[in-house]
Amino acid sequence: MNTDKIKGFLFRIGIEGIDTKCSLELLSRIQEACVLNIPYENLSILRGEPLPCDADALYDKIVTHGRGGYCFELNAFLHAMLEEIGFDTKSYFARFLRGEPEIPFRRHRIVIVHLDGDDYMLDIGVGQIAPRFPLKLEENVIQEQNGETYSFIKDEELGWVLRELHDGEWRRYLSFTTEKQYEIDFSPTSFWCEKHPNSPFNKAEMIAIKTKSGRKTVNGNEYKIFEGEACIHCEELSEERKKEVFETVFGIR
Repeated sequence: MNTDKIKGFLFRIGIEGIDTKCSLELLSRIQEACVLNIPYENLSILRGEPLPCDADALYDKIVTHGRGGYCFELNAFLHAMLEEIGFDTKSYFARFLRGEPEIPFRRHRIVIVHLDGDDYMLDIGVGQIAPRFPLKLEENVIQEQNGETYSFIKDEELGWVLRELHDGEWRRYLSFTTEKQYEIDFSPTSFWCEKHPNSPFNKAEMIAIKTKSGRKTVNGNEYKIFEGEACIHCEELSEERKKEVFETVFGIR
């Protein structure tokens, strides 16, 4: 355990002076603090900067330089820090199903933590509405958090499928299978997301950070503030105003 690194991580997400004994309470506090303090952002991809591919480089970007990242960075970073604290942690590919008319390929990363005989799914790499607290990996159990409702089912082809209750109906959110994956497995898919012309991640700025009651986002030149699912502020950004929003809202200089 690298105590200085853990202290730096906890300070980055606004948690200080706590017992780092592995528990569901600590896991929940960490996930919520991450999404409230570390922005989802694709600025390195747009600038052509090589993305960090190991735990030390991710720590340097996210903690030392106060940046964020996208799913392959943020969830790899979360995996590394939870492991540093002492949690039993694994990472898996996932298919992001929300809003997809057909089954997409696996271009998302999630984290699974085994704790006290149960498995929990964590994900801090989504800029949209997403779970803020660990979800217990158990079939057909209703799990409510922050005004949202989730449930896992098992599918013969897709494996674990996480569903969300939307407008009174269940819709698929993401899916994953649990065959062992190594860190090197994530690199080719991340490279596709960085460079491929069909990738949605290399077109315009996509930045988001959660608030206690919603989220704040930038998509291209459009800045929005949400309370729950309702947009309460929408603003077209000039380049000068964009820099101001990046710094004051997302902490990105």
